[in-house]
Amino acid sequence: MMKVVVLDAHTLSPLAPGEMSPDHPSWHRLGALGDLQLYERTPPIDVLERIGEAEIVLTNKVLLSRDILLKAPFLRYVGVMATGVNNVDLSAARERGIVVTNVPRYSAPSVVQTVFALLFELVGRSGETAQAVRQGAWVRCPDFSFTLGPWRELHGKTFGVIGFGEIGSAVARVALALGMRVLAFSRSRRVEFAEVEWEAFEKVLERADVVSLHCPLTSGTTGMINALTLARMKPGAYLINTGRGPLVVETDVAAALHAGRLGGFAADVLCKEPPDATNPLIGAPRSVITPHLAWSSIEARQRLMDTLVTNIEAFLSGKPINVVTP
Repeated sequence: MMKVVVLDAHTLSPLAPGEMSPDHPSWHRLGALGDLQLYERTPPIDVLERIGEAEIVLTNKVLLSRDILLKAPFLRYVGVMATGVNNVDLSAARERGIVVTNVPRYSAPSVVQTVFALLFELVGRSGETAQAVRQGAWVRCPDFSFTLGPWRELHGKTFGVIGFGEIGSAVARVALALGMRVLAFSRSRRVEFAEVEWEAFEKVLERADVVSLHCPLTSGTTGMINALTLARMKPGAYLINTGRGPLVVETDVAAALHAGRLGGFAADVLCKEPPDATNPLIGAPRSVITPHLAWSSIEARQRLMDTLVTNIEAFLSGKPINVVTP
């Protein structure tokens, strides 16, 4: 029976093979495909030993470097338990004839939901207000209503989408449903969208009341939000990053918050995860940071597990799908 090794199983499900839970996807279908070995976490020093004679290896964040891929003679297939494949040396995999697949599109609804959860917190401060109520602020208030400060509605405002793939276009639809005008910028404009106004990147920053980042992390997009581009944004505008942490220069965003230029910043991703306690965005004024959870709803993780199994079944049948190496 083919050996299947999962190097960081905790990222998808804490269950043992065969266990079932309504809150986590089960590994039982994957276990039916081979001799399954789950490792909760794998430190770099143990990666090669744990791969051993496995022909199929699954990873989310564990790095599969060139050295490791060249020293794993039995390895035929790497399944990345995510969409991004930057943790696998694709050129080495290609040289070895190792098939590498990913799982596209599984988290789009969850990410879209997170974008607006973050935005609603920035403009309405409902979570912060609810915490104040729990701490007795309403009980002590002489009036029937109180707020922690002015809050704003989104209707009639302008929403800028940077990157217009599946997630960016879905975010645009929700913004339109809220009565917002939508501007979009994409380096590869592949989607026609009648209600969306296409603009240059700089123009989106200048015109939008809300800017949401949904582009891939490349050499051209790393640090795209920096002191210069932040200066182009409307005073008091909101910035949301659920794409990749390094799309923004964190010190520059923190400086704009402290200076009062940004109305607020919300992110589900940071440059280093988990962050250092000294990260300038943690504790910055008008900031909301969540711990990279947008991808991880119960439904998204189940779609991810289902696609992992389908990918491996297709590979075993000789017709691999979702391949990122030829």
